[in-house]
Amino acid sequence: MVDTSKRGRPKTLSAAFVRSVAQPGRYGDGRGGYGLSLLVKPMASTGRLSKTWAVRTRIAGRPANVGAGRYPVVSLSEARAKALEVARATAQGLDPRGARVPTFEEAVERVIELHEPTWKHGARSAGIWRSSLGTYAMPLLGRLSVADVTTAHVLSVLTPIWTAKPVTARRVRQRIGAVMKWGVAKRYRGDNPAGDAIAEALPKTNGAKAHMRALPHAEVGAALHRIRESGAWPSTKLAIEFLTLTAARSGEVRLATWAEVDRDRALWRIPAERTKTGRLHRVPLSGRAVDVLREAARLADGSELVFPSASGRALSDNTLSKLLRELGLDGTPHGMRSAFRSWCAETNQPRELAEAALAHVVRGVEGAYQRSDVLAARRSLMQDWAGYLSRRS
Repeated sequence: MVDTSKRGRPKTLSAAFVRSVAQPGRYGDGRGGYGLSLLVKPMASTGRLSKTWAVRTRIAGRPANVGAGRYPVVSLSEARAKALEVARATAQGLDPRGARVPTFEEAVERVIELHEPTWKHGARSAGIWRSSLGTYAMPLLGRLSVADVTTAHVLSVLTPIWTAKPVTARRVRQRIGAVMKWGVAKRYRGDNPAGDAIAEALPKTNGAKAHMRALPHAEVGAALHRIRESGAWPSTKLAIEFLTLTAARSGEVRLATWAEVDRDRALWRIPAERTKTGRLHRVPLSGRAVDVLREAARLADGSELVFPSASGRALSDNTLSKLLRELGLDGTPHGMRSAFRSWCAETNQPRELAEAALAHVVRGVEGAYQRSDVLAARRSLMQDWAGYLSRRS
């Protein structure tokens, strides 16, 4: 008969002990058993003894028991193998209790769902995520468990585009990293394989920042004339001219609403939630900018948008860029801001006015003392810019 008193309990379980033990209780497999124990208890229906395996561990920082099956269906050696699996899983921050780890593709959707309410452009940002990851990451990573993605996998995604498409590659890496960090937070994995570990393995780039193509400011007036004379959708033409006259960002113009515009005061207020800086930006409107708004009002389709597309929805940035390409103009909508900034520099306009007109955040001591948006002075600046463009058209 096996002695199952506290003094007689074995420090490590044996196959003979497991087979013959008849005293109800919990029997641990010693220090090397990875938390494995055998629970012996009578069954209420028959009074016979049942013997089941359990592994004591910690999941997400909390004590937990993971079932490892019933004896004799699961032998001692098989239970020990299961305990080792549990120990390895928890060491990697995973949940070994059978919850399915999502695939990378599923994880991407969960991350988008999590962040989309906070993204300024909502569905557009989500679409950009899906497009970039769908093109470059999904073919290799999509069906992999988010726990199985390795540094080698991420390198295979990034290496072909790291020098050929550096801006795209960096964004893809950031987005893969965001998904991996989500996996770490959910305890599906213990590291971020798109993080610092791959930096030395990626090809070196020259570090030059890619700039949006911009027309020389001396050519912008003539370009606007060509745009006005083209057969493009009227709102598209007006949006590009308004964007140029105000030096605003493409998204700010394309999503502009009539509620933001005060034509009587020649003022456009871009609300904080639609600006890159997260601050209200007041834009003084030149005489020509007000004329553009009058033309847009005559074309109004009843929607709240100032420059709606033919379908009544907001214009896309690609629509504006496409018109410039079709007319043979070597620039981008964003490049019009660069042209304005170059004109400011070459005509010795005060730096603080130029930066305020572009809604740039001025840092350091200068920014600390620049509390005003210098609206009155900027009004004169934007009128001069409009006059310059009209003389060059």
